Order: sequence, then C-alpha cells, then structure tokens
Amino acid sequence: MAKSPGHRKWPDHKVQEIPLAQRVKVEVGGEVVAQSDNVIKVAEDHSPVRYYFPRADVAMSKLARTETTSQCPFKGTAHYFSIHAGDKTIEDGVWTYEDPYEEHQALKDRLAFYDDKFPAISIAPPT
Repeated sequence: MAKSPGHRKWPDHKVQEIPLAQRVKVEVGGEVVAQSDNVIKVAEDHSPVRYYFPRADVAMSKLARTETTSQCPFKGTAHYFSIHAGDKTIEDGVWTYEDPYEEHQALKDRLAFYDDKFPAISIAPPT
C-alpha cells in the first residue's frame, strides 16, 4: 500500500468517496448483475460519477476477468472484467482496484461499472 502519486502531484484534484444510504442496482440485458445498499459513490474531478459495489453483492458468475489493466494516478491499477448477461456482452465493462493507493482503501476489491457503455444503474430513493 503506497501513497497516491496523483494526489502528491495534483493536491487540488478531488476524489470523493461517498457511502450511499440507498439501494443501487445494475441491470444488463434484462438481468440484475449487482444490487446493494453498501455502495460507494465516487465523484472525481473531470470524471463521471461511478458506483463501487462489494463483490459479495455482484453476480460474479456473469463476469469474466480479462487481461486489461489501466493505471489511475489517484486510485492505482484497475483490473477489468467483461459482462455476459442476457443477450449482451460488454467487454471490459467492469473494473476493480485490488490494491488501491492508501488514500482509497475503501475501494479495495469493489467493482464499478461503465454505465456510460450501457444504461444500467438505478438508484432507489433514500429511505
């Protein structure tokens, strides 16, 4: 676990992690692939809002790990999964930070979905 080089280089860049107090659901091809009331909303400067789900609340049988990785200077190395649900396959549509930088340990092993690749995320009204 190391400190984020991005936060050191750009200290004004914000990556806010906000635990949600409501149920969030992801549907792909008419199938629910994730549903949880333990979701972290990530609002990052110059990026779309993303929702990170615990693995226990994701239908991992609908995901297949790929060889794709990417590097975020703020969060760390992302590893990707393709989604196979209903009649849809979305390559590299899901990612996870398995060893995030120190500042973002709350995201460790959670899964986020590229909801801009497919309209899939719904959020229940707060209770």
